[in-house]
Amino acid sequence: MSDNSSGKEITVPPIADELGRVFAGEGYELHLVGGPVRDAVLRRTVSDLDFTTDARPEATEAILRGCCSTVWTTGADFGTIGGRFRGEQVEVTTFRADAYDRVSRNPIVRYGDNLVEDLERRDFTVNAMAVSLPGHVFCDPFGGIGDIARRTIRTPAAPESSFADDPLRMLRAARFAAQLGFEVDPLTLDAMHRMAPELGRITAERIRDEFVKLMLAPDPVVGLRLLVDTGLAEQFLPELPALRMEIDEHAQHKDVYEHSLQVLRNAIELETDGPDLLLRLAALLHDIGKPETKKIEPKGVGAAGVTFHHHDVAGARLARRRMRELRFPKADVQAVSLLIALHLRFYGYSDGDETGWTDSAVRRYVTDAGDELERLNVLVRSDCTTRNRRKAERLRRDYDRFEDRIARLRAEEDLRAVRPDLDGNAIMELLGLAPGPEVGRAWAHLKELRLERGPMPREEAEAELRAWAAAEGIAPRPGAG
Repeated sequence: MSDNSSGKEITVPPIADELGRVFAGEGYELHLVGGPVRDAVLRRTVSDLDFTTDARPEATEAILRGCCSTVWTTGADFGTIGGRFRGEQVEVTTFRADAYDRVSRNPIVRYGDNLVEDLERRDFTVNAMAVSLPGHVFCDPFGGIGDIARRTIRTPAAPESSFADDPLRMLRAARFAAQLGFEVDPLTLDAMHRMAPELGRITAERIRDEFVKLMLAPDPVVGLRLLVDTGLAEQFLPELPALRMEIDEHAQHKDVYEHSLQVLRNAIELETDGPDLLLRLAALLHDIGKPETKKIEPKGVGAAGVTFHHHDVAGARLARRRMRELRFPKADVQAVSLLIALHLRFYGYSDGDETGWTDSAVRRYVTDAGDELERLNVLVRSDCTTRNRRKAERLRRDYDRFEDRIARLRAEEDLRAVRPDLDGNAIMELLGLAPGPEVGRAWAHLKELRLERGPMPREEAEAELRAWAAAEGIAPRPGAG
C-alpha cells in the first residue's frame, strides 16, 4: 500500500476546493475521489466531479441545500446526494463499506467510518485514489498511481472477491482497457476468465450501459477482444465470439471476426462528429448472420467455396433480437438492424460501369436507407478490408461515383421524401373511393411508379391510376374525377 502524501501537484478544479471548505465549515471531511482523481493524474480533462464524505446522507443533503441551486436525492438509498454547485453538477456519497450477499444484483448498503475502507470497495486501484479538500492530501492506499505508471488495471481487493461482489466490474475492466489503453493485470484477467458466468446476475440494462461506454471508447477493439477472450461476450453477446468460425483449408474464407473488428476501426476513422454509437454497433455486427448462413459449395469445375447467402437478412434479425434483449431503445434497434440489412445493397450496383445503376435503383437505395443514409455510406466504405490495393481502389471509385449519382438526383428531386405524385385525398376523389385498403393499394402502386420513373406530371399520374384501377376491377364512382 502507498502512504498518504501531498496532492499539491494534482490539479483540482477550484469549485471542488470551494465545496470542500463548505463541508469543513460544518465539521466534515470531503474528498475528490475516483475517476476525476485518475484523470487529474493522467493530465486529462476532469469532469463529472465525484466526492466522498464522512457526513451521513441527511447531513450531506442539508449542507448541499444551503449552497446548491438544485439538489436531488434519487441516489439517497445508496448514500449519494446530488446538486448543482456554482453551475456544476456534483455528487457526494457517504463513506461506504458495502456488504454483498453475492446472489442479488444490488449491494446491502452499509456506511463506513473511514476513507481507506471506502476506497477498498471500489472497482480498480486507478479509481481508488482520493484527494482531500481543500487540503489536497493525496490518499492512495492500494497503489493506484503505480498502476497508472505501469498502465495496469487491477482490483484493490482480491479480484475474486471484487468480482463476486459486483460481476459488472469485469465488463468495466474491458471498458477501462479500451478507454485508457491499459492492460489488465494477469491475476485480474484470470479471475475474469473463471468468473464470466457470474455476469448472469446482472440486469440487461446495466450490461447494456457498460457495453455502450466501451463501444464509445477511443479504441473499443481492445475491450472487445478482452470480452471475447475471457468468455464475457458469450454471456450477453454470443454472436460476436461466434464470428470466429473454423476456416476449412479446402474452402477458405476470410476471418470474419478479424474482418468485423477491422470494419469497426475503419468506421471510427471515418467519423466526423465524434463517436457514433449506432454506426459502431452496425460495423461490429454487420456480419453476425454469416455463421448461420455459412455453406460449403460442392467442388465443381473450380475449387470448392464458402457462401453466406442472405447473411444480411439473418444478421439484421439477430441484431434486432440481441439489442432488444439488452433493452436498447426501439429507435436504435431499428436503425442498426436497417443498416445491417442494407449493407450489401451497394454491391449489386458496383460493376464499375455507372450505366448499370438505374435512377430507379438509386431512388430505392436512398428511400430504403431513409435517415440512415449517411451512416450506410460510411458502413459500406468501411466494409472494404481487402489487401488488394487495386480492388480497394476500384471499390472506392465505384462508391464515389455512386454518391455523385445520389447527389445529382437529390438536386433534381427530394429523395428523402419520395411520395406518390397523388396523395390519398386525390386518389379517393379521382376514383370515388371511401377511406380503406383500396386507397392504400393505389397509393403503394403510385409510389412504385414514382421510384421507377421519377416525378410525373399530374395528368400522367392520373392516367396511370385509372389504368391500375381498371386492371384491378375498381370502377370509378359516377361523377368521380
